[in-house]
Parts: sequence; C-alpha cells; structure tokens
Amino acid sequence: MPSRKPVTATDLRTAVAEVLPWLNDGAPQPPRPTLAAAVRLSLRTLEQDAPGHTVEVRVPPFAAVQCIEGPRHTRGNPPNTIETDPKTWLELATGTLDWHTAVAESRVSASGSRADLSEHLPLLRF
Repeated sequence: MPSRKPVTATDLRTAVAEVLPWLNDGAPQPPRPTLAAAVRLSLRTLEQDAPGHTVEVRVPPFAAVQCIEGPRHTRGNPPNTIETDPKTWLELATGTLDWHTAVAESRVSASGSRADLSEHLPLLRF
C-alpha cells in the first residue's frame, strides 16, 4: 500500500478555516465533504505529530487513526480508544476546547491508560 502524502500546515489550516464559522459562531453545519476534509486532515496531522499504534482515535463517520508510541495493537478492539463527534474533535484540534474539559463533560469517550491526547492538542490555533 503506498504511503499517504504528508499533511502540510497550509492544507490543514485551509480545511479547518472552512468550518470555523460553524465552530465559533453557530453558523449552519458545513457541507459533509467540507466537514469530512477538516476531520480527516486533522486526524492525519495527529497521526504525523504523534506516530505510533497504541491509541486509536475515532471520529465517526469520517475517520479513525492510530497514534502514540507504545505497544502495537493488532487484533480485536484496541485497549486504548478515544471516540468523539466531529464538532468536538475540531474544537479540540483548534484549541477552542481543552482535553480535560471535553473528557469531564463526556464529550469524549477515552478508555485505556494511554488514551490521553492532552500533550498533542491543539493541532493548530487561529
């Protein structure tokens, strides 16, 4: 399988900028392809910034990635799993929501001893 082209800061900034009115101003949800691009590029950026296979981060219905150094997961459900909705993920990625608040408010489901992204977020700030 060919490797994916790395996500550049410009690619990520451009994709996320298109959803900022929805995140910050209560504008209507952006079109599905626009939202999907922002989620996928931000997850791929996390994957690049925190390489590894110990934690699986899921943002249904758009994407899931494995990241964080440590023991590699290969079969069944991973022991360290993070799952959230697209809006919460993008708020975390842009720094408008911090990790600990998202977990405390049950906006993020994080299970496993390594399921903590606080060191790796935000991915960018506007």
